[in-house]
Amino acid sequence: MANLRIKLVKSLNGRNDKHIATAYSLGLKKIGSETVQPDNPQTRGKIAQISYLIKVTEE
Repeated sequence: MANLRIKLVKSLNGRNDKHIATAYSLGLKKIGSETVQPDNPQTRGKIAQISYLIKVTEE
């Protein structure tokens, strides 16, 4: 199974509370923080919700 490397590239300041919670659930707290998540429908849904804040690459 593939993994996804997710990097937070925009600030969470002033964002929708649900979007901030989604970023935290992915392990992203500060600009530049990165996490590796499994490529599954749950992760893809979270990525779709906050796609304007993050950069995603496949591993």
